[in-house]
Amino acid sequence: MVEEAAYDAGQIQVLEGLQAIRKRPAMYIGSIDARGLHHLIHEVVDNSIDEAMAGFCKEIQVTLNADGSVTVADDGRGIPVDIHPKYGVPGVELVLSRMHSGGKFERKMYQVSGGLHGVGLSVVNGLSEWLEVRVKRDGQEHRMRFERGQKASDLEVVGRAEGTGTIITFLPDAQVFETIEFDYDTLATRLRELAFLNAGLRIIIVDKVRGRGDVFQYQGGIAEYVKWINRAKNPL
Repeated sequence: MVEEAAYDAGQIQVLEGLQAIRKRPAMYIGSIDARGLHHLIHEVVDNSIDEAMAGFCKEIQVTLNADGSVTVADDGRGIPVDIHPKYGVPGVELVLSRMHSGGKFERKMYQVSGGLHGVGLSVVNGLSEWLEVRVKRDGQEHRMRFERGQKASDLEVVGRAEGTGTIITFLPDAQVFETIEFDYDTLATRLRELAFLNAGLRIIIVDKVRGRGDVFQYQGGIAEYVKWINRAKNPL
């Protein structure tokens, strides 16, 4: 006869921090194959898109680095670096390390948004071997690093900075994903669509692995997108 295991409060597990994301990644990104891998970039880019939709970002650059990592840089306002009044940590640390944190839930900072902001960034952090964020605000450049979702360094000022923006570089975790090789065409297609949907926004993709790149910028928005997808068709 099989002895029944005791089922009491002591058997209930609580996954702290970003452990839940690493335990069940497909719940957050859909899968751990190539599709889920590319979703990581989409989440980071969507946060930059939100800055553009709010009128604060004019350019986004996505770079596939030679070491397999990805850098997403924008010229938005930069994720807040001041101390959160309730949690006592910098805003950027909160957004990257805690689920359901961000500036979009009450529509005070963003009237419209395309990304999850907070949910998305923390998921990317939790599923990366390492992630480094640089924020340019108030004339200073701040830097912070995480490893597999855990803080590896405190937020620090590393120098002066012109302008504002957020730069996130991350290496997907090979312990999580079936593949960590990004497909240029898959990313370029997505970024081109975002450029069409956000008239005037300049989106750059650079592939340092294969030595190629593209710049997407369309003033015509949706109307220009319709013309582009019908470019091979003859009008009646």
